[in-house]
Amino acid sequence: MLLVSFSTVSCLFSLLSQNAVALSLISTGGTLMLGGIPYYIPAAPYTTISPQGFSRLNSVNGLSPVTVVSVTAGNDSVGSLGSVIKEFAVDDVWNTGFLEGLLVLYTGSGFRPSYSSGSTPLSGSNQSSTIISIKGNGSSTIPNGPYFLSTSGALYQPYRLYSDFAGAFTQPLIPSSGDSYAALPASLPGIESPGIGVPSRLYYTRSASKPLAGVRVGIKDIYDIAGVKTSDGNRAVYGFYPPATANSVPVQRLVDAGAILVGKMKTSQFANGERATADWVDYHSPFNPRGDGYQDPSSSSSGPGAAAASYPWLDLTLGSDTGGSVRGPSQVQGLFGNRPTHNLVSLAGTMPLAPELDTAGFLCRDPIIWKAAGIALYADLQLYSDYPTAIQTINFPTSVTTEASNITLSFLSKLQRFLNAKSTTPLNLSTSWAASRPTSAPASLASFLNTTYPIIISKQQTRLVRDPFFAAYAAVHDGRKPFVDPVPLVRWAYGDSQPESALAEAQNNKTVFMDWFNSNILVNDSRTCSESLIVYPGSVNTNYRNEYIRPPTVPFGFSTGRISVFAEVPDVVVPIGQAAYQSNITEHTEMLPVAVDIMAAKGCDGMLFNLIEDLTAAGIVSATQAGQTIAGGEILLKRGMVGL
Repeated sequence: MLLVSFSTVSCLFSLLSQNAVALSLISTGGTLMLGGIPYYIPAAPYTTISPQGFSRLNSVNGLSPVTVVSVTAGNDSVGSLGSVIKEFAVDDVWNTGFLEGLLVLYTGSGFRPSYSSGSTPLSGSNQSSTIISIKGNGSSTIPNGPYFLSTSGALYQPYRLYSDFAGAFTQPLIPSSGDSYAALPASLPGIESPGIGVPSRLYYTRSASKPLAGVRVGIKDIYDIAGVKTSDGNRAVYGFYPPATANSVPVQRLVDAGAILVGKMKTSQFANGERATADWVDYHSPFNPRGDGYQDPSSSSSGPGAAAASYPWLDLTLGSDTGGSVRGPSQVQGLFGNRPTHNLVSLAGTMPLAPELDTAGFLCRDPIIWKAAGIALYADLQLYSDYPTAIQTINFPTSVTTEASNITLSFLSKLQRFLNAKSTTPLNLSTSWAASRPTSAPASLASFLNTTYPIIISKQQTRLVRDPFFAAYAAVHDGRKPFVDPVPLVRWAYGDSQPESALAEAQNNKTVFMDWFNSNILVNDSRTCSESLIVYPGSVNTNYRNEYIRPPTVPFGFSTGRISVFAEVPDVVVPIGQAAYQSNITEHTEMLPVAVDIMAAKGCDGMLFNLIEDLTAAGIVSATQAGQTIAGGEILLKRGMVGL
């Protein structure tokens, strides 16, 4: 029993009367369960229809689950309806609970389907439906699929709620007013289990103008999305800056192509490379689902990688690659990933690490969706269908010594046969540089480029991100500094210790290497775009997230992964298998992905997308699955218990 004193009530009414003008009551939608599956019902209906005949439907809180089916003359029989409904079963949002009512939408003059009143059995279904015919408006149709219908005729498109048990998202999103987005106001039971809402794929039809219609996409939280705050992986940034007023260019291109944005995803702080657990302070690093579930997901596109590997309901993720931030997560989680030719798409509305190195790339299980997304994001791709017949390899095994080396050499052999390769040559970049380098450059490539990467990223990010953020933050917080993770601080401090002239020198060294490489190593070709391909193996080593490591250091050095960074050439990750290891977590044999990277000459992204598609058609590579292994399987640890 609640007891409230009169004085308290009087004070409360006085307060309410004083603030009545400022207060408003706004519905943000609600959640419900249907067939054991959680759904979010948005506040605004998709449309409103005449409520005639709806009283026969069972409802809860004034809402009834229904399925909309469009028919034309000749395919309007009950048997035809049953056949259409059977096809809906592949959709993860629709379930048989939506057969409570069947809203048959018909168009055309002189045609009206007629069904018996009451509940009608459907062929292929174990239940009956109340069928109601609705005259469609020729200029505005209702897409097929699952809906909730109110007693007043409001028709709502539900979102199925899934658990983010991998901890990959920062914010689940739904469309808001206009072209903006808002945080999904729903959650699921369980520890740290925010609900990610996805609409039915049945609502969307892909076309030439909308090649990504219905494709569910997660966005790394360095890209602006209209109406939503961007965190850059830092809590102070998220709290300090207002929501974005427009989409970044890469996000807008995906939206224009029909993609469905489902949420923003975790990035290591300010897109700097961080080790899981040890370096992550403001946010917890997402969980790599492969193997024992406690391998590092790599960074900085950690959320995009972990989610793409964990969730079959997610089709595609947008990451960024400056020094390996798409390729690393793709390699360790068995995903197709790409660092594109530099400057292939504008990064306006994206947090920079270093503009001369930053690129936007995808992480994806399906190479067909991956290619379609690439065509949508990168304008005017040249889709070459003739391929190079020369292969250069870097760090390839020369004999079978491990399961991974066997898989890698087997792939190379299949690639050689597919390309009818006339030559396969091991490439020693240091030796090639020493023999043909520009006369003004030193003989040692490693020493020439040793500080190039850390100087460029530290000098550029302090100028473009840190300094304006610190100044604005201090101005409203009495001179205070915000918290920043250790890795960015170490890198920024290194940049501060270098003279201003160091940036121009590093940029020049990058350009010298790029010009030499593109003229001598990966040369363009008019027929195949690239005279040759470079292939190198990805890492297949364990990297446990529960191990203590040394403090972060400056990322000195030059490696194979930085070739494309400095040369501005495309570099794609291709998963080719998986190898066993003995986990010290589970004390069982588990599996880790095996991948290779393929590089081509500058501007040959379209040729690489086509090549991977053709290798897939030939059975040499294949789409991977979400789960414990690249072939699927239950993930060992799930933090949510509902909506998995």
